[in-house]
Amino acid sequence: MSNKRDFKTFFLNGQEYYTDDNITLLDLLYYFDYNLSLLVLEYNNFICNKKNWDKISIMNNDKIEIITIVGGG
Repeated sequence: MSNKRDFKTFFLNGQEYYTDDNITLLDLLYYFDYNLSLLVLEYNNFICNKKNWDKISIMNNDKIEIITIVGGG
């Protein structure tokens, strides 16, 4: 039996990351300290509703794009 851990590769804003944890999109946003009220999240080429962020687990080869909204006048 192997002790090799299964790493998942995912892409966040075009950058490659690895994890062996079961994390949700919301976990990822907290980890990178995003302001949750000021962003739009695209998950595998689809806009993802905020109410689903805690229900979607990151899988191998997922592509996540985060667009932050900047206010001003």
